[in-house]
Amino acid sequence: MPELPEVEAVKRTLIPLTIGKTIHDVKVFWPNIIKKPSDITLFAKRLKGQTIHNIERRGKFLKFMLTDYVLISHLRMEGRYLLQTTGTPLAPHTHVVFEFTDGTELCYRDVRKFGTMHLFQIGEEEQQPPLAQLGPEPFLPMFTHEELAVKLQKTNRKIKSVLLDQTVVAGLGNIYVDETLFRSGIHPERIAASLTNEEIERLHNEIIATLQEAIEKGGSTVRTYVNTQGEIGTFQLQLFVYGRQGEPCKRCGSPVQKIKIGGRGTHYCKQCQR
Repeated sequence: MPELPEVEAVKRTLIPLTIGKTIHDVKVFWPNIIKKPSDITLFAKRLKGQTIHNIERRGKFLKFMLTDYVLISHLRMEGRYLLQTTGTPLAPHTHVVFEFTDGTELCYRDVRKFGTMHLFQIGEEEQQPPLAQLGPEPFLPMFTHEELAVKLQKTNRKIKSVLLDQTVVAGLGNIYVDETLFRSGIHPERIAASLTNEEIERLHNEIIATLQEAIEKGGSTVRTYVNTQGEIGTFQLQLFVYGRQGEPCKRCGSPVQKIKIGGRGTHYCKQCQR
């Protein structure tokens, strides 16, 4: 599933391809992707004539900022966008097509069909699901180690599960939680409330640093992820533990371990994360 760095990479590659384009028509071939409004005809009607003025990111969500509306898109596991000339044969698993007035079209492909789209009037998107309950963005000033400490000290859940909770901090997923915990020297099964202030401050700093480094590398292509221009990320070459079960730890040489926490595969080093 694309996490914050991958969604940021998609956003950055979408912007030069779509900003300023006006939607002429919308075709929906898999209605379940459209969550709001539930009426597909109304969804298409509202988008016709809308111009894309900007694309933003909130956590793992893309925000297409239009003339009167905001389109919230979640890629989930396999969603991706492709810009092509109108009339070009559609690739398999294309479920939504935004035709522009300039003769191009933005195609949304999704093998798993798990992606979602919500359309809101401008100003309403942060007040309702799916964005309303998201925690702070890791790169904004409101995400401080003091605020993180308040949240962690209130729960007896394992730290791995807490960091995956999007109400705590937005954008982290399985890859970057494992990597951040390794870089912080914190065992993924530690109870969140047991972390010391020093550990929380180190964790806070590593969340920001790990995500920033991943963004600079275009994200991690572990399975099928590519950005809008078909380019893979390269941060997977720097992963310390995720996906490296049985391989030697890059710091101490001990075999990387894999366990399940909350149903999620979790990678760690038993020597570096005691």
